[in-house]
Amino acid sequence: MVAFLVYLAAALAEIAGCFAFWAWLRLGRPAWLIVPGVASLVVFACLLTLIDTDAAGRAYAAYGGIYILMSLVWLWMVEGHRPDRWDLVGVTVCLAGSALILFAPREG
Repeated sequence: MVAFLVYLAAALAEIAGCFAFWAWLRLGRPAWLIVPGVASLVVFACLLTLIDTDAAGRAYAAYGGIYILMSLVWLWMVEGHRPDRWDLVGVTVCLAGSALILFAPREG
């Protein structure tokens, strides 16, 4: 459960940081948005180090499903576009894959 919460926070930080650049470059918002965007990306990177796993690549791979979930939440809550059924099916498959990567029993 702790890993899931860390992943949720990391995803929110990453999406917010990337969206700051999107807002500046694609939506014509002020360039100063890059400053909190970069800070948010630093928080994202630090949060991923809190995942209890023996390999960074495994933590990042499992994170992918949570990132997709939070991206769809962002799509809906911030951008005002409701995810469709294919978004929901896709994120379900991704979350199952993330759980398998993170929680599968490992040898040695």
